[in-house]
Amino acid sequence: MGDEGKLQKHYAAFDVFLKKAKAKFEARINGDFPSTAKFEDFKQMQTLGTGTFGKVVLCQHKKEGKYYAMKIMEKANIIRTKQLVHTIAEIRCLDSFTFPFLVGLDYFFKNNVYIFIVMPFVNGGEMFYHLRAARKFDETLCKFFAAQVIMAFEYMHYMGIIYRDLKPENILVDIEGTPEYLAPEIILSQGYNQSVDWWSFGVLVFEMAAGYPPFFAKDPMKLYEKIVSAKYVFPTNFSKPLKNLVTNILQVDRTKRYGILKAGVKDIKGHEWFKTVDFDKIFNRKAKPPFKPSIGGEDDTRFFDNYGDVKLRTASTCEYEEEFKHFNM
Repeated sequence: MGDEGKLQKHYAAFDVFLKKAKAKFEARINGDFPSTAKFEDFKQMQTLGTGTFGKVVLCQHKKEGKYYAMKIMEKANIIRTKQLVHTIAEIRCLDSFTFPFLVGLDYFFKNNVYIFIVMPFVNGGEMFYHLRAARKFDETLCKFFAAQVIMAFEYMHYMGIIYRDLKPENILVDIEGTPEYLAPEIILSQGYNQSVDWWSFGVLVFEMAAGYPPFFAKDPMKLYEKIVSAKYVFPTNFSKPLKNLVTNILQVDRTKRYGILKAGVKDIKGHEWFKTVDFDKIFNRKAKPPFKPSIGGEDDTRFFDNYGDVKLRTASTCEYEEEFKHFNM
């Protein structure tokens, strides 16, 4: 079977998968959402990362012995930053996702002070870590990672979800190797849709292959000016097909941006740059990874910075009980 025939077969099979996945997603996301564990079920190991909306810690389930990544969000901070609706949506989506290239939800619970989301521990680390170490990826590895991101976006978009936060820091690499990103329409306060995800995908592909993003400037206003005018320069190592693909995705005019035209994602999957990529093999995890992180064990954290011990606040009464009553537990 030729390349075009393989691609057409993939389109048909993936479309069948998405339709079945949509039914599962809708049944799950609108159902009851009870607590499935409690904080005392887990042994806290070390803090893996911190951010605006909480911290992520490595933990071990005391009974089953399996390691997880636990996201801990303080209820007071969620209320202060007006992120309650967003947090509920995030948890429900994580719980409803069933896709090989998206991190799902294993356990969820709360206590008097915090909300806890327990997810698989993907100990290969962030793509950002490996990209920083390698300086840039060769195009074979770029295609391998890009193909997985494409299918993850297809899945989310089919479920009615727009991601809006694609960047190397938010892509995890498993043991099998499996603000510069703002789209112009967000900066210009225009209405947006799935187009913003494909723009950020173009930025990601550029950064993987170049080792730096297409748009950068110390002054935020100058950065925004470059983005809204799509001013960037290709490195000399970019192949002609790669340049063509990036050019067609990083289009300020959304009527010309690949990913959201009449053919949709087929403009990207069927592009010459992906000619050697077997999407079916990658989706079914049968493709040989061009890169595998060296992992010493399930609890190996070498690809994560150590932020020290886990320190949590306690309270004798339940904080914001009324606000979090929608968490049906």
